[in-house]
Amino acid sequence: MALSKRVLFIFQAIECLCFFSLSQGNQQQFSLRNLPPLQKASSFPATHPEAYDYIIVGGGTAGCPLAATLSLKFKVLLLERGGSPYGNRNVSYMENFHIGLSNMAPDSASQAFISTDGVINARARVLGGGTSINAGFYSRASSSFIQQVGWDEDLVNESFPWVEDKIVQWPKIAPWQAALRDGLLQAGVSPFNGYTYDHVSGTKVGGTIFDDSGYRHTAADLLAAGDPNNLRVLLHASVDKIVFNTQQGRLKPRATGVQFTDENGRLHQAFLNSNRDSEVIVSAGAIGSPQLLLLSGIGPKNDLKNHRIPVVLHNKYVGKGMADNPMNSIFIPTKSPPRQSLIETVGITEAGVFIEASSGFGQSPESIHCHHGIMSAEIGQLSTIPPKQRSLEKAQEYAHTKLDLPKEIFQGGFILEKIDGPLSLGHLALIDTDVRKNPAVTFNYFSHPHDLTRCVYGIKTIERILNTNRFSELAAGFSMERVLNMSVQANVNFIPKHTNDTESLEQFCRDTVITIWHYHGGCHVGKVVDQQHRVLGVSGVRVVDGSTFSRSPGTNPQATVMMMGRYFGVKILRERLGQAAGCN
Repeated sequence: MALSKRVLFIFQAIECLCFFSLSQGNQQQFSLRNLPPLQKASSFPATHPEAYDYIIVGGGTAGCPLAATLSLKFKVLLLERGGSPYGNRNVSYMENFHIGLSNMAPDSASQAFISTDGVINARARVLGGGTSINAGFYSRASSSFIQQVGWDEDLVNESFPWVEDKIVQWPKIAPWQAALRDGLLQAGVSPFNGYTYDHVSGTKVGGTIFDDSGYRHTAADLLAAGDPNNLRVLLHASVDKIVFNTQQGRLKPRATGVQFTDENGRLHQAFLNSNRDSEVIVSAGAIGSPQLLLLSGIGPKNDLKNHRIPVVLHNKYVGKGMADNPMNSIFIPTKSPPRQSLIETVGITEAGVFIEASSGFGQSPESIHCHHGIMSAEIGQLSTIPPKQRSLEKAQEYAHTKLDLPKEIFQGGFILEKIDGPLSLGHLALIDTDVRKNPAVTFNYFSHPHDLTRCVYGIKTIERILNTNRFSELAAGFSMERVLNMSVQANVNFIPKHTNDTESLEQFCRDTVITIWHYHGGCHVGKVVDQQHRVLGVSGVRVVDGSTFSRSPGTNPQATVMMMGRYFGVKILRERLGQAAGCN
């Protein structure tokens, strides 16, 4: 840790000793032995259920730290639609990263969806949310992002270390990641900022939630920092809607609880207590949160009426302004198989483009051989085809295509570029009223010309990296045109390809766009929620997750979203208990 960061940490520890007493409970050492029981949703009592101060919908990246923090003083019910990450090797180990994403089972940790643009995507369906299925990279938001969203910088600087001390560590940098570091610097993406969580221009090595053995630590681990006597966690609890009191004479519809379905298909209702400060807090992610508001009757009234959903509140902005950071990857054949690595090194350019890399694949017994993760031909061209669209013809077509791919495509690594703060915006809309099914999502990738310009800049930056001495030692000596052509052949989306993909970088960007799951929006501050993230026009409901963002924070959002859960938990405690609770 840098000297300045150590000094800041010591200063905050002295100044806010009582804050740490509140947050850690008599200085109790953090241990997963303090996790609350993880119960099936069917265990919820059918009669005389307990009422809660807070019902949190979504045990994900924000929901887990939020629930842990609020449980220190209040009764909290956390409802997660997926299962437990513990004991699931596809979730817990980096070597099986690709298997967790490609699993199409109805109870898998990852739920695939295809945007209307034709890009294959995924959303988490497991306790811990995106931290249970992502590439593990940990990097904070920029200071400008924190200022733009209007958060208390002192509380932000207390909340980040709360997460980091529990589940984040420095990676033992893999050879492919070290090569990217050196290649970035030789290509002019400087200076080298060393190992840091901070978002600074140049090249750096960030943190990781994988430990030295490749074991994943997720936001679910943060539940161990709560009070297990105040915190009830239910798994396989699909929240169908928020229940409102809409009696005439009320100034605003008020949330009274939620309706959810357990793993056996049985309906339950969970209620808030009668305290006026009790709330339903929606932390279901950038897909799930706007979807749940719509299903609960908050959204464009005509869309709600088309699905026969009673209108609680007309708000034309719910589900609007969706964005996804577009990513394009280039496969680099190597002289020998590289060691598996996910994201560890990043180049942060002044042009608003991030350069990252991944390499290799796992070799555990569960592993799918001859592929390299999310961009693999197996996953992209076969297992992500929706089950109803699978056929013998599709399998035969895929098998024939795969035989035409050069063997080098299964030995190497990727360098990828992605756009920071895309200006291309889309929307989300319901297909039906089943919360378990994906809504229709459109991102309109590269519809704004500035996004396309930045993509071309990113591809040219990768070309400069490939021409450095560092990468000439690793790569198999293919030309840039050949590398682009191989990347097009193995690319995984349902966008038609063009004959000039390797001649026009603009066309290459459009045709080979994929995702790195940093989609956001749909419940924007000032349009759907206020500055405190309370849903406008109703009472007793907040949204705390990435659906409130107008841009994705930092190079990778998980650090900021986990911090966000802690941040709003402490803010709510301060609101209810007074400023002394936060040591101000």
